[in-house]
Amino acid sequence: MTRVGRSVFARQMTALARAGWRTLSLAEFADPRTAHRVPRTFLLTFDDGYASLAEHAYPVLADVGFTATTFLITDYVGRTNTWDVQYTWQRLKHLSWPQIEHWRARGFDFASHSATHQRLTWLDDAGTETELRGSREALTARLGPEAGSAIAYPFGAVDTRVLRQARSAGYELGFAGVKGSGEALQLSRVPVYFWDAGDVPFGLRDDGIGSLGRTVAHLANRCAVGTSLMQRLGGLAVERFGVSNRQTA
Repeated sequence: MTRVGRSVFARQMTALARAGWRTLSLAEFADPRTAHRVPRTFLLTFDDGYASLAEHAYPVLADVGFTATTFLITDYVGRTNTWDVQYTWQRLKHLSWPQIEHWRARGFDFASHSATHQRLTWLDDAGTETELRGSREALTARLGPEAGSAIAYPFGAVDTRVLRQARSAGYELGFAGVKGSGEALQLSRVPVYFWDAGDVPFGLRDDGIGSLGRTVAHLANRCAVGTSLMQRLGGLAVERFGVSNRQTA
């Protein structure tokens, strides 16, 4: 559900650019002096950091003068998505560090999506700490301190404990699901799913259809708990046989 065809994406971005929309950098979005309510500005984000972004999405954005922020699963940079349930015939590859550095030099931003994409609200304090700090340290070591400013919580799952630990780890911005609290570490986002095929994505529409699209997106995002359950069951099976995911990746 979370994929959009290249032709649809190109049509959407071209239509938005022609209508006068402008993307914000992560720094612009974070700056309180930025007028976020100015019409036709938005922060465009991608989760997970799949290699197909460099092949299909980033060139489209560059052609229309847009940029984006990509939230990376840092332990899987340059690897295949063995952290996830296998929905496709072949495992999908993630962006490599050289690809990330290339597009970062062209104005694209990269931030954290945790270390291994586990549902943080289901981990104990030590596990959450490892996911948050480990990812941030990897990003800042490779890309500099500004890359450690923001996190998108896996599955949009966050609670008061995770918020506290994210703040302690040094994050300044946090992106949750469709319904955030409005505070800097629990901001809302609107997912774009495969049915969002119009020239203007539902999240940028201010009519009744836009509200309906956001509601449907919220419900779809909640369904991601099924993926978390399958991950947990897979992890228990791996633990039973004494082999780690990292060893078999």
